[in-house]
Amino acid sequence: MSTMTDLQGAATAAGDRLAALRLRLFDRKRRHPGGWATCGLPVATARSLRASEAVPSWQLRRGLAVRDRLAAIPFALDELELLAGRVDVDRAEGTTEEIEEALRYLEQYPGPPGQNGHCELYLDQLMELGIDGLSARVRRRLATAEGEAAEAYQSFLYALEGLARMVANAAATATAALDSAMGATPDRRREVEAIAASCRTIAHQPPVTFRDALQLLWFAVMGVMHGEPVGLVDPGHLDRTLYPFLAADLEAGRLDGEEALVLIESLYLLVNEYIPDGLAIAVMVGGRDEAGNDVTNTLSYLCLEALRRTALIYPSVGICWHEGTPADLIDLAVDLIGRGNANPAFFGDATIQRGLQSLGMPEGESSRYINSTCVEITPSGSSNVWVASPYYNTCQLLLEEITASALDPPDDLKEFVTRYQQRLADTVAKGVADQNEARCGRYERGRKPLQSVFTRDCLTRGRDLDDGGGRYNWVECSFVGLANLADSLHVIDQEVFRQGRLTLARLKEILDVGFDDHEEIRLRFLNGYPKYGQGNSKVDQLVGETVAFVVELCRRFRMAPDDSPYVPGAFVWIMHEHLGRRTGATPDGRRAGFPFADGCGPAQGRERFGPTAAILSTTSWDHSPMIGGLAYNMKFNTSLFRGPEGFGRLRDLILTYLRRGGFETQINVVDHQTLKLAQENPEAHRDLVVRIGGYTDYFTRLSPEMQAEVILRTEFGDA
Repeated sequence: MSTMTDLQGAATAAGDRLAALRLRLFDRKRRHPGGWATCGLPVATARSLRASEAVPSWQLRRGLAVRDRLAAIPFALDELELLAGRVDVDRAEGTTEEIEEALRYLEQYPGPPGQNGHCELYLDQLMELGIDGLSARVRRRLATAEGEAAEAYQSFLYALEGLARMVANAAATATAALDSAMGATPDRRREVEAIAASCRTIAHQPPVTFRDALQLLWFAVMGVMHGEPVGLVDPGHLDRTLYPFLAADLEAGRLDGEEALVLIESLYLLVNEYIPDGLAIAVMVGGRDEAGNDVTNTLSYLCLEALRRTALIYPSVGICWHEGTPADLIDLAVDLIGRGNANPAFFGDATIQRGLQSLGMPEGESSRYINSTCVEITPSGSSNVWVASPYYNTCQLLLEEITASALDPPDDLKEFVTRYQQRLADTVAKGVADQNEARCGRYERGRKPLQSVFTRDCLTRGRDLDDGGGRYNWVECSFVGLANLADSLHVIDQEVFRQGRLTLARLKEILDVGFDDHEEIRLRFLNGYPKYGQGNSKVDQLVGETVAFVVELCRRFRMAPDDSPYVPGAFVWIMHEHLGRRTGATPDGRRAGFPFADGCGPAQGRERFGPTAAILSTTSWDHSPMIGGLAYNMKFNTSLFRGPEGFGRLRDLILTYLRRGGFETQINVVDHQTLKLAQENPEAHRDLVVRIGGYTDYFTRLSPEMQAEVILRTEFGDA
């Protein structure tokens, strides 16, 4: 039995190894910031498509291309890594001339429109049967299939063949590393032997150990992203997919908790190697099963704890909170947050399940969902859901309505809002038409045979994901700037319709010049009227009424290919800054070009009455229909966490938000001084991580405008 001293020594050694691997990761990121973009494999893709030019079926050609792309992926393994699967970004696919010629050839195959990825794969069959066993199951379906279904199944087999070749290549890379490590210590040789043996097993057979299962999960996730190619496939609910393997290993004594933790940390390193900075990738833990029982287990805690030493931007780890969530799981997340780790987030499980059920998901099935990268919710393992498609700039439409109404003034705010809503409805209708057109284009030029294998119900239907094979095919749009819109409507109501201090025409003139020479009026708009986030029922009601309108508006529309719902959200990612930069001044006192509010919470700096009032405002309306995603950012000064009482206060605030029906909340614990120092000396703070509009990023790589936005957010507990 290991002594406490042994475990502490192992943890120290693991921490030293991880620190070295982090430095190497940062170095490679500096040299190859594009992540997957540096691994496009144009030569292998062009070679495959040339070879299949005589094949009449695009579905089959896509399957062959996925097979050939996967087989061509180069891997690397250094003397410290514990998992295979790091793409060798330093190995060129060919000469400059070969790559340029391949790219010219591929111009005749433009990428399909619309979105991809943003999902958790269905890996139950892969974990049970392995690649060969799953291929055998597909062959049995192919034996009785005809027409397009037969083509789909054959393309699935090609893709699985490519996945097996890819894993075998990773095994060969590990074997080569072992052969070249003549001077390696016995411990390192055993580590590399374990990596190679695991890859050889899972190239064909089902996983046996936790290492096998974790390694296979990464190969499936990375294989879909790299082979199709598809963006942002999540590791997902690791504590559900992988827990049986961990439990068996722990019971058999094949590994201990520290060893399992190091393997999870190794997965997180691979994710950060592969995904370009500025995006998002998600792990979820906790929650409930179909019967409503809590599913938290040992792996739930390890997935959170792995954030402590990795301290990178990926993944976020979302806790599916419900009243039965263990207190110590909440405490672990709060401890990480209070010590400056921005990656944990809390999701209101009951709220989200209600929203999913309203979209037609059965009650039991609604317990399996993923925040598909940031805060958008998609069904686990059965999703062809498109997220953030598109983003709607609610405040730009407000400015357009002010311009129109200045020429034909309405009688009161109600009439003005009715006109605005019609303008918004027309914009949404156009957005729906664009998305449906994109779906037709993806049917013609897309196809994802490997992702289809791992998405219910493509196998049972014999249809590719881009042919409507997925169980859920809805589209999620996002409405940006809701807080600014509500604050602006309240100012318009008071200034124009109730007090008569301004006409809409005069308001337009002031906004058109960005409040130049009108600072007194801007400050009156900004500070003279209550704002969303201050517990004012009138302003809060304007947000609730706007959300209710967009929910009903979206229900009017249906999506191809199967009459799926059009689903709203207020998820922003970085679009509150991008859209804000392009939008003029607004009646809430916001200057032209400044970012909008970053989700469902108040606009920056307006939570003047503290976090409780802000939470009461933010939860004053029903979050459940906004399955397209809601993020509520809170920011606290590090001084609040100098004693244990600060952690308890944060825990209470989080639970208050969730118990009042909150959708999601995420927290930054940092101070203005640190952020200012990072602006002045970015190299010394390159690993400073902050939460933005639903995702985590390095502060120093943000645009100056986004850095200013983060700094301006209200900082509770400032000392």
